Amino acid sequence: MDELITEQPTSAAFMPYPVSTLSPKIIPNDLSTFKSRGISQVERDLQQKLTEMREQYIATIEHFNWNKLVYEADINFEPITGETYHLYEIRGNNVLSMISPEQWAHRHLASFRLNMDRQWELKETSVDAQELFADLV
Repeated sequence: MDELITEQPTSAAFMPYPVSTLSPKIIPNDLSTFKSRGISQVERDLQQKLTEMREQYIATIEHFNWNKLVYEADINFEPITGETYHLYEIRGNNVLSMISPEQWAHRHLASFRLNMDRQWELKETSVDAQELFADLV
C-alpha cells in the first residue's frame, strides 16, 4: 500500500519554456499600448474624482459660511423648522426676519429654509457669495 510514487521526468516537448537552442525564439508581448491606455484611463478617472471632490468641498464651505452668517445674525424670534426666513443687512448688522423682500425696503442678502437638522438651506440670494464671504476665507 505504501508504495513510493516516483515522478517520471517530463518530456522536453511538454515543458512550458524552450529547452533547446533549436526551439522557437520567445518574443515578449509589447505592453506599451496596454500601459498607455491604462495610465490615461486612470488619470481621467482620478481627475474627474478630484474635480467632484473640489466642487463638493467648495459647496460645503459655502453652506458652512451661510449657516454661520445666519446664526450670527440678530434673531428676535424662534424660527420654526420648515419655514422660510430672510436675511437682511440693517445699519451694518445682519438681521433674520419673517418679512419677505417685497414687503421691506432693507438690503436683502438671502432667503433660507430651516431644515430638521437645524441647518439653514439657501433658497435664494441677492448678493454674490464670494464677495460676501471674501473676508471669511
